[in-house]
Amino acid sequence: MREVTADQIQARLRVENPWWEAPHEIDASYRAMGRRGYFDRFFNLVRQTDVRRAVVLMGPRRVGKTVMIYQAIQALLEEGVPADRLCYLSLEQPLYNKQSLEELLNHFLEICDSDPKTLRFLFIDEIQYLKDWEVHLKSLVDTYANIKCTVSGSAAAALRLKSVESGAGRFTDFLLPPLTFHEFLDLRGRSGLVEEQAGNYVAPDLDELNTDFIKYLNFGGYPEVGLSKSIQRDMDRYVKSDIIEKVLLRDLPSLYGIQDIQELNSLFTVLAYNTSLEVSLDSLAQKSGVAKQTLKRYIEYLEAAFLVRVVHRIDRNAKKFRRANFFKVYLTHPSLRSAMFDLVDEEHEDMGQMVETAVCAQWFHSTEPIYYARWDGGEVDIVWLNEAQEPRRCVDVKWSDRFVSRPEELKSLKSFCRAHPRVHAATTTISLTAHREIGAVDASFFPASLYCYIVGKNVVRNRDWSVDIGVPRPRDDVESDQTELPL
Repeated sequence: MREVTADQIQARLRVENPWWEAPHEIDASYRAMGRRGYFDRFFNLVRQTDVRRAVVLMGPRRVGKTVMIYQAIQALLEEGVPADRLCYLSLEQPLYNKQSLEELLNHFLEICDSDPKTLRFLFIDEIQYLKDWEVHLKSLVDTYANIKCTVSGSAAAALRLKSVESGAGRFTDFLLPPLTFHEFLDLRGRSGLVEEQAGNYVAPDLDELNTDFIKYLNFGGYPEVGLSKSIQRDMDRYVKSDIIEKVLLRDLPSLYGIQDIQELNSLFTVLAYNTSLEVSLDSLAQKSGVAKQTLKRYIEYLEAAFLVRVVHRIDRNAKKFRRANFFKVYLTHPSLRSAMFDLVDEEHEDMGQMVETAVCAQWFHSTEPIYYARWDGGEVDIVWLNEAQEPRRCVDVKWSDRFVSRPEELKSLKSFCRAHPRVHAATTTISLTAHREIGAVDASFFPASLYCYIVGKNVVRNRDWSVDIGVPRPRDDVESDQTELPL
């Protein structure tokens, strides 16, 4: 029986590393792509060589992990790192089957034919295709102090599980979520729709910004989808098949030994359709046909795969419940729902759900936990608690301008603010900016699209969110379509 030879493996490595030959740069198609807002933070970890740790790049399918690796290689080349010290390989390549990481590293060193003590950068894509990858990677980090390893993979749940279990002290996890609204505009060359003026954000043409916001809700979670009109015309095949179904039908079953794939698919369908709405284990069991104990496990698996996020409930007094019988489950990006069901426009009956999912999707990029408050007769969509477990900020997500002139209709927010007079309160609108007194609290109103832009930009920049986002009081306290918000 024929076996793969060393010459074949080394030939493949040369194909995957074209920068080893002049002009010593990555493919032009990758150079032409815009960098995600996360790039600088990721690149700082890649180039950090004074600490012996591998970088494990995690995230859902199609968020741009491979592109970001190539762009990191280009950045190293531009900083003067010799081309023959940079090696990329994808373990999806069949020729590498049954090769250990150390064997592949030795092939790289043999090709370069130089001092093995020289600092080198090794980038390994699709690492989940290597059995027991975490053991191999930890051994490589422990053995070769001069090799800086960066790995990534599409089976995000597997990477997270095994990285946590085996990589303590040797792995630095880096999560790359779906696009924020700011990144979506930036990659499409549309970031000029929002301007920074004297520390404020200004949207000169809010109608145009809202038009792009609708596109973001439908197509904006994944770079290729957001940039390709042909893919946008075939969301079912690209997003539903390549992003959702591969996770549900292949990644999760292989990782967790799920036998009844239809159960998992049925549950996810129910959760996706009801994104941002409160659910209970009883109601989910009834609608999906899955037993409650199994439901708990499946939801944990879907969270590990970065498809959904669970947000827990507090009451009007901001007290947590001992038993989490009721909770909300959000898609990590609203475009997943559009791919599964139908596209939305600003008049769509489900716009409220989609906008709330989009607002929360920006905050999912932050490590700060969010809650929702619900009690008999009332609900506030998003609440943040301070260290004393007291509400410090809250947002009621609306896709309407009417509450600016009718703030008394915000009865739930008014009740919550009366119970917590020190809370910073806000309500989103379609186009208006204003201040109104709600329950003895001076509440801010501003457009949902601009809110998402600001939050998305700042959480990616890792800014401190210890203070609330506010809006300047409009002159004469009248409604305004001038949308200025400070940093």
